Amino acid sequence: MDLSDLIKLEGIILALRAKSKKHVLQEMSAAAADLTGLPERDIFDTLLQRERLGSTGVGQGVAIPHGKLAELTEIVGLFARLEKPIEFEAVDGEPVDVVFLLLAPESAGADHLKALARISRFLRAPSSIENLRVAASSDAVFAILTESEKEHAA
Repeated sequence: MDLSDLIKLEGIILALRAKSKKHVLQEMSAAAADLTGLPERDIFDTLLQRERLGSTGVGQGVAIPHGKLAELTEIVGLFARLEKPIEFEAVDGEPVDVVFLLLAPESAGADHLKALARISRFLRAPSSIENLRVAASSDAVFAILTESEKEHAA
C-alpha cells in the first residue's frame, strides 16, 4: 500500500492553527468531512473514542489519529502541519507538530493496519519528518509523501 493510495493533494493542510489536541481533531474532522461527505461530528466522535484508548502521538512530534467509519467506502488520509506544536500526550512526552489522520471503512480489516504501518514507517524516518516540516507548499508536501514510492518502484 502506497501513501499515494491514502492521500490526495486536497487532504494536505499547512499551518493548521490549533490550541489543543481536541482542537486539532476538530479541525481535521472538518477537513475530512469536506473530503468524504460524512458528518464532521461522526468523524470527530470516532477519533475522540480512539484517543480515549491511548494517545496516537507516536513520538518525534508526530501523531497518527485514526478510526473506522461504517459509511466510508475507501481509506482516506489527511496530513496537517501545525502552526505551533501542541501537547498531544505523545509516548515520548514531546509536543506534536505533524499529524497524519487516517480514516477507514469498518470493513477494511487488515488494510487499515497496513495503511497505519505504512504511514508509521514513513514518518519514523527523521529525514521524512524534517522534509515535511520545511516544505513550502501543499504540492511540496504531496511530493515528499509520494516520492519515496517512486524511488522504490525504479
